[in-house]
Amino acid sequence: MCAIAGIIGLPMDDSIVSNMLSTMRRRGPDAQGSYIDRDCCLLHSRLTVIDPEGGVQPMHLCWQGKEYTIVYNGELYNTEELRQELKILGHEFQSHSDTEVLLHAYAQWQNDVLDKLNGIFAFAIWEHGERKLFLARDRMGVKPLFFKLHDGGLLFASELKTILAYPTVRAELDETGVAEIILLGPGRTPGCGVFRGIEELEGGCSAKYYCGKLTINRYWRLTDRPHTDPFEETAQKVRYLVSDAIRRQMISDVPIGTFLSGGLDSSLITSLCASAMKEQGGRLKTFSVDYVNNDLYFTPEKFQPNSDGTYIRMMQNTLGTEHHWCVLSPEELLDSLEEAVAARDLPGMADVDISLLRFCRKIREHVTVALSGECADEIFGGYPWYRDPEIRDLNGFPWAQNTAQRCEMMVSPTRGKEYILDRYRKTCAESDILPGTPPLERRMKEMMNLNLRWFMQTLLDRKDRMSMYSGLEVRVPFCDHRIAEYLYGVPWEFKDYNGKEKGLLRYAMNGVLPNEVLWRQKSPYPKTHDPKYLKLVSQRLQDLLRQKDAPLFSLLRKDMVKGILEEEPMWPWYGQLMRRPQTIAYLLQINHWLERYAVDVQI
Repeated sequence: MCAIAGIIGLPMDDSIVSNMLSTMRRRGPDAQGSYIDRDCCLLHSRLTVIDPEGGVQPMHLCWQGKEYTIVYNGELYNTEELRQELKILGHEFQSHSDTEVLLHAYAQWQNDVLDKLNGIFAFAIWEHGERKLFLARDRMGVKPLFFKLHDGGLLFASELKTILAYPTVRAELDETGVAEIILLGPGRTPGCGVFRGIEELEGGCSAKYYCGKLTINRYWRLTDRPHTDPFEETAQKVRYLVSDAIRRQMISDVPIGTFLSGGLDSSLITSLCASAMKEQGGRLKTFSVDYVNNDLYFTPEKFQPNSDGTYIRMMQNTLGTEHHWCVLSPEELLDSLEEAVAARDLPGMADVDISLLRFCRKIREHVTVALSGECADEIFGGYPWYRDPEIRDLNGFPWAQNTAQRCEMMVSPTRGKEYILDRYRKTCAESDILPGTPPLERRMKEMMNLNLRWFMQTLLDRKDRMSMYSGLEVRVPFCDHRIAEYLYGVPWEFKDYNGKEKGLLRYAMNGVLPNEVLWRQKSPYPKTHDPKYLKLVSQRLQDLLRQKDAPLFSLLRKDMVKGILEEEPMWPWYGQLMRRPQTIAYLLQINHWLERYAVDVQI
């Protein structure tokens, strides 16, 4: 994985290039490169995973009289199939890197290349003769790509910090940006970059920049189709698709490992990877996170019915992996609160981000690539809001039921509830659903589209930024678009097999895991239950309340913020995990973000 950036049609010099490259180094610590033409500058910072010698970027190609240059962040999982197809068409290769294959594939098929790719990617290709830039992002939005139309030119980058490093770009927050942070955060509207004028190319989209004009095209979306496979055949196809995605994503020239939470998704990935490595004479490295004193303070609840340790050790012993624990204290979480903002460029999922940041740093000491279980819940219907009719049928995002509280907290209320509902209804309306679909099936397709385009993007943001900040590449096999395409048409009755969340996935993968793990009730990403953490973040917020000019209070009312210190809100701030300690940490992150980025609030 890498970082990419570009300056098109704007002034550039050595200092500008150097400053922008410096913001990219954490994502790509192994090498940096640039291509500079009279009105085009492409920048690349590399984390070497495949072909250290042959994958140097920016990469150039002359093909049939045309010249192309690419910068690319990602991984293709069907590289060899594409390479063989291109060889038949007359292409010759100098390396075994996927970058070279992607560049040749674009030269051969132009825009249509995107339909052929299986992978996670964000890339830019400069066509020298036409002075045209092509941008693209993978279907599921795993790899990031931001852009800004600026002073008659274009800036693009893997991360917001790189665009903000251009000297005439300002970190400005208008009414829309405030609404994103307070009403929707830590989620955000698909395509929104929060800072004024900065946007994100959505997953499944490509763009062309030519003669000062940017044209965006959506090349992929979830499309409904009749599902004619009976249950047993559906389960067989699910087993194949999941197993094939994991197998493909093990390809690497550097050491790999897996996240292991003891839950269904990470355990499936770990089991299949461990078996494959054992066949090759190797031993898989696995990694788990825990917290000081969680064995003392963990209390079962609706969203987190049991702790992970027993199941992690069961998987470790069953598979014989080389296991590593990362155990974090409340003090360590607090110490990295600001660093997590620097990694994400925005306030995030508070201590969930923070713990993942430190966890990834620990993993990077042992491997360069790790596989993780994100996105199975969105696709297979694993979240509580899929299965709770009361929450499922509410008008609004099911993972954020505290709209009234958020609106009351704002110093300058925007459109409030209308702002949220407009975005919710728009996404529901964009769901592709066959005519005559029964009401429950219709709602479940809306739910899947909502979760993939909103909640999943928040989790992918978190995983990408927290891992790449330490130069760790994390792959997410359940984000294989083939799985999403197939599951979108599968009826809810199949997905909810045996009345169990992700019942179809569990049935399909029978025999891969011990039954205790295969049928374990879902438990989300672990968090600290130590009351010391609440005490620490509360003290930090009390200190902030005593400050005269803390920027947080240009957005939020002091009395409402103080109220969070005194009483547990009725609903989590976001998802299942952001209760009072995490909400307080989120508010602290907002304040730090406003300070660190010198955000100019314009409301």
